[in-house]
Amino acid sequence: MDAVDRTLVEALRANGRATYAELARLVGLSGPSVTDRINRLEQAGVITGYRAAVDPSTLGLGVTALIGVLLSDAADLDDVARRLKDVPEIEDCWFVAGEESFVLKVRAGDPVGLEKIIGRLGRIRGVARTRTTIALSTKWEARQIPIPAED
Repeated sequence: MDAVDRTLVEALRANGRATYAELARLVGLSGPSVTDRINRLEQAGVITGYRAAVDPSTLGLGVTALIGVLLSDAADLDDVARRLKDVPEIEDCWFVAGEESFVLKVRAGDPVGLEKIIGRLGRIRGVARTRTTIALSTKWEARQIPIPAED
């Protein structure tokens, strides 16, 4: 990935709806050249998709929680991961080092909804227990960190 590719990726991270013409003007290339570069970045897995940023509270999902999942000694890690994927309220799932095996970011409409999610998680075979932290407010989310320049 060269400097032009990094500029294109940064521009698309800021505005996923930017046109090829706008991107071409930004980097000083032709529209077809930009199209080729973006296609190459998609095929290489650098760009994995384009999404709309949505405020969850406007959708009635005002409760955000991080849930640590501790597994039983006999748990099948891959099986638990597959079952977690079936829980639609889980927005993000990280496999982590430490006491917990997974940390989940979930959204719920209210504390009662969160309680139901936690109950469902506890019934997944291999889950020994969970530890929940409720976010009181969001200071920022999905921050776009700078892309490191190649040395």
